[in-house]
Amino acid sequence: MHKKLFIFDLDGTLIDSRRDLATAVNLMRRHYGLEPLDVDVIATYVGNGMRMLVSRSLQGLDVNLDEAGKIQKSCYIQHLHDETTLYPGVREGLQALHRAGHLLAVATNKDTDACEQILAYFRLRNLFGSVIGGSSGDALKPHPQMIVRTMKKLHMRPEDTWMIGDHVTDLKAAREAGVNSAFMTYGIGALDGETPTRTFTTFETFALTFLDEPVP
Repeated sequence: MHKKLFIFDLDGTLIDSRRDLATAVNLMRRHYGLEPLDVDVIATYVGNGMRMLVSRSLQGLDVNLDEAGKIQKSCYIQHLHDETTLYPGVREGLQALHRAGHLLAVATNKDTDACEQILAYFRLRNLFGSVIGGSSGDALKPHPQMIVRTMKKLHMRPEDTWMIGDHVTDLKAAREAGVNSAFMTYGIGALDGETPTRTFTTFETFALTFLDEPVP
C-alpha cells in the first residue's frame, strides 16, 4: 500500500462537539431573549460554517448576523472543550496512520482558531501536516478549494487522497475535487443523495482498512 493523504472533517468526524456547540448557541439565543434549543436540534444545523449555524439557530429572527456571529464565537471559545470528546478510536487510529507513513490533514468549515485550539487540547495537532478552517479565507465546503489547497501543500495526487467526513458537504467537496471520499455513519450529518467511495461505522474500522499493509 503506497502513501495516502487523509483529509478529515472535524465536527462529527474526529470530535463529538454537539453539547459545547449547543451551549454556545443557547447563550447567543439568550442574548436575544430566545428560549434554548435542544442539543439534537442544534446538531442538525452544523456542517455549513458558523454563519449558517447562527442563522439557522436564530430561526428567522431579524438581527444582524455579523453581530450574532461575534456573540456566538465569544460564547463558544469560552466553552470550547467543556464536554467535547474524541470519537472512539480516533486517537489510536490517527496515531497508527501517522506511524505508517500516511499524511494527515484537517479541512473544516469550523472557525480556524477554534479548530487549532481543540486539536492542541487533545494533543493531536502534531499529527497533521495541514489544518484549514472556515476562517482561513478559503471557500467553505462543499466547495473543493480546501481539499485542492491541501493536496498542493502536501504534494499529493487526487487518486491518493481521501476526504473523510460525516456530512454531504464533505462528500460533495470530495467529488468536485476528484478525490476519494469516506462517510462516517456515527457522525451528525447526512448523505443527502451523495454516494461516498467507502462507508464506515467506526473510526477504528476506517483506520484498520488502511493499515493492513506497510507503507514503503
